[in-house]
Amino acid sequence: MDNPVLVDVLRGAVVESRHRGAVAVADAGAALVFALGDVERPVFPRSAVKALQALPLLESGAADRFGLSEAELALACSSHSGEDLHAATAAAMLAKAGREPVCLECGIQHPMGAAAARALAWHHQTPSALHNNCSGKHAGFICAATAMDVDVAGYVTVDHPVQREVRAALEAMTGAPHGDALRGTDGCSIPTYAVPLKSLALAFARLGTGVGLPPLRAAALARLRKAVAGHPFMLAGTGRFDTRITEIFRERVFLKTGAEGVYCGSLPELGLGFAVKCDDGATRAAEVVTAALIARFLPLTEPDTAALKPFVTPLLTNWNGIAVGALAPAAALAS
Repeated sequence: MDNPVLVDVLRGAVVESRHRGAVAVADAGAALVFALGDVERPVFPRSAVKALQALPLLESGAADRFGLSEAELALACSSHSGEDLHAATAAAMLAKAGREPVCLECGIQHPMGAAAARALAWHHQTPSALHNNCSGKHAGFICAATAMDVDVAGYVTVDHPVQREVRAALEAMTGAPHGDALRGTDGCSIPTYAVPLKSLALAFARLGTGVGLPPLRAAALARLRKAVAGHPFMLAGTGRFDTRITEIFRERVFLKTGAEGVYCGSLPELGLGFAVKCDDGATRAAEVVTAALIARFLPLTEPDTAALKPFVTPLLTNWNGIAVGALAPAAALAS
């Protein structure tokens, strides 16, 4: 059976395209409170689980040993745009651990942010691994490896002690197996594991509440949430959905994008976590679904509603700036 349509793309009043997918919303006791589509099928969360992958950074003692700031902890959870402050912050994290950017094994990437990419070209500079959208996460892995007193080289491989700790944290948080048959390789070269949406929603309910977690882990996650809420720019970058939503809601919403149409997040005051997967991998649709979920579940003031509306039904404009259509969430997502 096909997953349901989650988002319509309208040109004028006519549906031009449709995005199908699945959605799971769960509480920290693993009860599904809302679901659309196949929430049992394992999907790769990709970068949506970076906050969970950052747990060894705190639990190893590395964050405190090296005096990482809140902005640096936020960057460890990010898929950033490669703007100057992002790259400089990743370099600062490495320097605090006595490491150099050459240690990064995430690969060289042009900045995701168009303005940042143009600025590099304008100044005749070449991109580096610091501009990779995952450099903050990788700097965190390197800090953790240093604190664990293990070889930093090869920290992206499945059998490296850091990745074993990451895998254990993901299994514990999701309650789902992360076996070899479910393993792929992410864009930044670390292992990624396919997990059912309902298990990802559970993990993010736990992330937002700490319910059912050891005190050390609950405190680590609370610290990461606070860091991201205090530094939304570090989570993504100028004009990006993750940054803009976090600027509006701060600690009331924790969310994170993943490649191929994935979003995961928490609504801590409600004790809920959510996970979204768009079948065609469209980020634009996953953002609309995420905004619609926030509008459906989170109690909103009139200013909140007004601020969120452009994300729930974003306009489509042509090259002359004329509004020609919009994206609209399916009625099943509305409250």
